[in-house]
Amino acid sequence: MRDTLTSLRYRYWPDHLLGEILSKRWTETAIPVILLLIVGFALSRSIDHFLSPSSLADTARQAGEIGFIGLGMALVVIVGGIDLSVGSIFALTDFCALYLLDVLNWPVPAVVVATLACGALLGAVNGVLIGYLRLRAFITTLITLIIYRSAFDLLIQRYSNSIAAAFPDIPSWNFIGGGDVFGIPSVALVYIAIAIFGHIFMTRLRPGWHITAIGGSRRSAYNSGIPVRRTIALCYVASGALTSIAALFFAARLGTVGGDIGVGLEVIVLTATVLGGITLGGGKGSVAKSLVGVLIVLLITNGLTTLNARGGINRMALAGILLVAAMVDIRWQKNRTRIISKVYVAPTYHALPPPPATEIGRGGPFEQNDKLRDVELIGLGRIEAPEDVILDRHNNLYAGSRHGDIMRFFAPDYQRMEVFAHIGGQPLGMAFDRQDNLYVCIGGMGLYRIKPDGTVEKATDETNRSMHSVNDDSRLRLADDLDITDDGLIFFSEATVRYEMDEWPIDGLEARGNGRIICYDTKTGATHTALRGLKFPNGICVASDGRSILFAETFGCSIKRLWFAGPKKGQVEVVMDNLPGYPDNINLASDGNYWLALVGMRSPSLDLAWKMPGFRRRMAKRVPVDEWLFPNINTGCVVKFNEQGKILESFWDLRGENHPMITSMREHRGYLYLGGIMNNRIGRYKLENADPNFVQYDKRWGKAS
Repeated sequence: MRDTLTSLRYRYWPDHLLGEILSKRWTETAIPVILLLIVGFALSRSIDHFLSPSSLADTARQAGEIGFIGLGMALVVIVGGIDLSVGSIFALTDFCALYLLDVLNWPVPAVVVATLACGALLGAVNGVLIGYLRLRAFITTLITLIIYRSAFDLLIQRYSNSIAAAFPDIPSWNFIGGGDVFGIPSVALVYIAIAIFGHIFMTRLRPGWHITAIGGSRRSAYNSGIPVRRTIALCYVASGALTSIAALFFAARLGTVGGDIGVGLEVIVLTATVLGGITLGGGKGSVAKSLVGVLIVLLITNGLTTLNARGGINRMALAGILLVAAMVDIRWQKNRTRIISKVYVAPTYHALPPPPATEIGRGGPFEQNDKLRDVELIGLGRIEAPEDVILDRHNNLYAGSRHGDIMRFFAPDYQRMEVFAHIGGQPLGMAFDRQDNLYVCIGGMGLYRIKPDGTVEKATDETNRSMHSVNDDSRLRLADDLDITDDGLIFFSEATVRYEMDEWPIDGLEARGNGRIICYDTKTGATHTALRGLKFPNGICVASDGRSILFAETFGCSIKRLWFAGPKKGQVEVVMDNLPGYPDNINLASDGNYWLALVGMRSPSLDLAWKMPGFRRRMAKRVPVDEWLFPNINTGCVVKFNEQGKILESFWDLRGENHPMITSMREHRGYLYLGGIMNNRIGRYKLENADPNFVQYDKRWGKAS
């Protein structure tokens, strides 16, 4: 009774939702938006007409001007830098625009182009010093702040009277400063257009990805071939150009070159950047976050001004907010993993019956033997982590490598090998289709297709998102094994929707139903989720009936059947529910039965711990990962079973000299080929009484023409 109650509690109690919320990127935008709404509501209740149309129009003009500078600052911060000179650049470009227009009488288009060039040039100085000469961004932009401000002070001493005396009445200039379209200020329209382009640039274009990658890790970006120095320099150029756009609208609106222009602007923009959720550490940020931060700061400053707060109080309030926001940002980034690990890892109750005996002398279908003692070794020391192995119609052998390659060993002796295709991720399950295209599940990337000439194409890397899930589970995190039906449907397992490939032990610690089976239609290109709630689903094999698939639940120690066609469509049946080890890949045998790899054997300690969610939770919090209780993956075996789940034969390597861990096996022309994700070799075992002409794909689809 106690076990039943505990099982119900940990099955339905949503104790992992807080961790999912904290760990997702959309919350980093949601929190600033909530803060914006709170500030706006509080000020609207305290100040009459604070959100009136005229007040909102004025706020939109200010938001547009400061928003341009905020976009530039966001770009610089995302790439891993900072720009303290934006206030001085703003002042200088404001002077440039008014001097060219009022003193030199340049036409408005020429003024606009020259002002943008001036801002880009001032930003380029920072870019060269920081990007190419690799000076510290903080001290460099602090120095240029002083230099640019000094230059501005010298210029206005000489030309301020000339600028103030001129009052040009130019319609196009007036439209820039105070015009609108259907009540929307011109500055807001231009900002919206640039913001949309900025969003597309950062999220859909390769240069935007390069910026984020550099902010995340400059060394990794450099090793990946990204032009780090040039990209950083161009970000500062863009920041200067965006600041000059803001100065143009400001100059057209007010037409002044007062000595306090741009003073403290860097504090305002930095505060907006941090409040919007753009981390000062670089590598994270968006246009939406920049806009939200600007609106929060403007509402606060305008509210304090309306409440007759002195300028000193305004600046002090912004500085205090910046201090608190920066402290929270820095401390959160430093302790984020630790905080999330305390609430995100949510073990559940998981009870398994006592495993069947495997010891020598105990009898039974799983009794240990030494049949794999003299297995022939292929590619010893020349391949690493061949998780799955497969052979083509010409008897060539293929296996994945942890270096992101598909290796091909040539028949008949498999001594000569080559890189068949480079993918970049860890290849896991593999299967050929009728046209000899090799489909591969790649951890962290999805399902890919390799043509016979070695060309790599993406098949799918996402599926439909479940509407009831807090976690965005549309991206494929750990595509594992696959098989292809006669109609071109590819069923493949995704072991977990919560963790990445290198975090699979955490999924085992939780023992939740975090996995699912995905279906990809090669004819339409559509992808959908066929089955959810599985405990680390792994091996997939189309059954001999052609209307169902067999799949392995690794941490459930079971084999199940999913019907995808026929009268039982959608039903799930248990084939084997109490294996002595953790099942991995499944493949057809020449006699119509099935081969199954047990990647490791169960241990009494982990079986007991799976019944104690509280113990596993404390272990995750207090014990280093390398000291956790892990599934025993040092000893494995291969078994043959039939449609009814009866074990027909088992194959062991008692001393673990050749294959201590077996993740896959493939029968081909009388031999059994063995793979293991932690091995540095492929095994080849001669089968007795096996069909020497058996080729899996020839048997299913006939010989290729």
